[in-house]
Amino acid sequence: MNSQTSPGGSMFPYYYKNGELHCLKYGSFFNNETALLTLMKEEEIFLAKPSIKIPVWVDFYETKLTDVLVQEFLQSMDRLQPHLRKLAIVGCSNWDKQRIQRTEKRLGIKFSLPVKYFMNPETAKTWLVREGD
Repeated sequence: MNSQTSPGGSMFPYYYKNGELHCLKYGSFFNNETALLTLMKEEEIFLAKPSIKIPVWVDFYETKLTDVLVQEFLQSMDRLQPHLRKLAIVGCSNWDKQRIQRTEKRLGIKFSLPVKYFMNPETAKTWLVREGD
């Protein structure tokens, strides 16, 4: 597959430890909800184009997750399920993790792929390219 750059600036696919994955750079948006919502929509369109399933890690470091952002993120990932193999969510606090999980339940979203939370992006990327889980 030829590499290209996603709307968030990530190489697609990103090669890591003999595997391919994609990073959604949703970190460092701080309080700029509007800019992040725009990027989420652009990344969703970008990821929906290839006819492959790819593991994805989402970087939320230094972004304040509002209720609107959490809801849109979950709905976006739900729509992208046919294109995702695994999902690693990186850099959100335990409080945000609980909010995401509660909102997922409230919205009735059921992920049919493995989803894990990490604080370390290297650990997340290793999990994403590892076979079997």
